[in-house]
Amino acid sequence: MQSLVNTAWGSPDESGVWPVKRRKVLDWLMTETQGERFIDNIFVEMCNRLLDIDVPVARATLHFAIQHPQWFGARILWQKGVTEAKIDTFEHGVEDTSEYLNSPVYEIRNGVNELRQRLDDGTQDASRYALYDQLRTEGLTEYVAWPLHHTLGKRHVVSFVSDKPEGFSEDNIALFADILPALALVSEIRLKNRLARTLLETYVGPHASEQILAGATRRGSGATVGAAILICDLRDFTAISDAWPRDDVIELLNGYFDAMSEPIQKHGGEILKFMGDGLLAIFPLSNPAACADLLKAISEAQTAMTTLNNEHIRAGRVPLEYGIGVHAGDVMYGNIGSRTRLDFTVIGPAVNIASRLESLTKEVKHPVLLSRAFVELAGLESELETLGSYPLRGLDRPVDVFGFPANHFRATDVPA
Repeated sequence: MQSLVNTAWGSPDESGVWPVKRRKVLDWLMTETQGERFIDNIFVEMCNRLLDIDVPVARATLHFAIQHPQWFGARILWQKGVTEAKIDTFEHGVEDTSEYLNSPVYEIRNGVNELRQRLDDGTQDASRYALYDQLRTEGLTEYVAWPLHHTLGKRHVVSFVSDKPEGFSEDNIALFADILPALALVSEIRLKNRLARTLLETYVGPHASEQILAGATRRGSGATVGAAILICDLRDFTAISDAWPRDDVIELLNGYFDAMSEPIQKHGGEILKFMGDGLLAIFPLSNPAACADLLKAISEAQTAMTTLNNEHIRAGRVPLEYGIGVHAGDVMYGNIGSRTRLDFTVIGPAVNIASRLESLTKEVKHPVLLSRAFVELAGLESELETLGSYPLRGLDRPVDVFGFPANHFRATDVPA
């Protein structure tokens, strides 16, 4: 890359002022993008500004390697004439595919400092990558790509493609070289902001992450909220973890948590924590459909567990059993812990009742137990089976307990 002061900007005039037309993209990147949170919007605006100063860009991409439990990377694609960029994500494992290994992005990420290729010169290099052939069929003429350097040696990729017969001029290439450090700085800030949010969402859930990012970081900060509470626990996990190889135990837990978690999140529940082989989730009652959503989540989770257990049986393994306790009431939602280590969670008598109901499933031999408070709130007294009143540890009065009948309703049968 060339330095910031180069022929792309022309020579200073006698007053020392750089030509305005050439400066405007870099000045805008450095001083006028503070109010924009998303790098894709900045990238679209930058490409349009390049067009405004007669740089023949018809297509441009940003490729980021990201830290995410599901995604290996993301691509932001801008094309001339569009108002919004297209964002594609790529799952872990794509880095081992031939499509990725035989791509300009792989080459740049692995040490090449510049790729510049005419797409229409008929040489073998013009068909070196499948991407080059694709771009040529779209009428594009020249491809250039560079690494986008972030801190700690992180190396991402930016590319530009021309549609003019002459491709990019040397002044164009020098201009790109000048804006890349600014683009790297601007994109790293946005990527780190997105990474912080992603990591918080991954570890504490979307709602808790919003609270933390909004400033709820002091111990004791929080609020009382009404919630439908779901606590789930796997049966005989201690015996399984003692008898199974470590990697098999991790695979089992991941499959079990997928089966339980995906329906909860799909229907608006928030998983606050995984506790060994158990999980705690809430459905805030600020949503009028919270109880119905929780029941739909349970129904779909049971279907997913049946599918998972069929796989275990085919593999010669014992099917997994679980218990679920459900209650509704007020909970304290916020930061709890030591001065230096906090947990964003819910506590209170309502959580304790849900936990006791989950434990009671072992005695009652029903996989799902629901309190009268939840059942009345959901309006399902006539739909569920009354199992009797049971004393629960720490409570003065027995709790009326309900379970799903033998002809347990499907998810689509749950009233909205």
